[in-house]
Amino acid sequence: MSEFSDKAAPARATALVLSIKDLGILHAAYMPFAKNGGIFVPTTNPYRLGDDVYLLISLMNDPNRVPVVGTVAWVTPPGAQMNKLQGMGVQFKAGDEGGRQIRARIETLRGGH
Repeated sequence: MSEFSDKAAPARATALVLSIKDLGILHAAYMPFAKNGGIFVPTTNPYRLGDDVYLLISLMNDPNRVPVVGTVAWVTPPGAQMNKLQGMGVQFKAGDEGGRQIRARIETLRGGH
């Protein structure tokens, strides 16, 4: 059985902390094409498509962490081709204030790229 089985995953009550301190990494991690925005989160924890995810995101030199609710949009498993980093793409949930805040902050930092 693979690490990402078809069985229902247990509910997760913890938040993942994501701290991005480099603009290049932010450019690579941000997913502007995702509806409501999204971000790649490196993790070795097993997640499945559609799982709800709770993130605490801090950007650059800002010590504040913004709470964001999202949904797993894709999973990069361990051992992926071309040495891709294991993790998941998280799409920000519609109506989530944290998602709106972090998306606006990211787009400001990226300077419209």
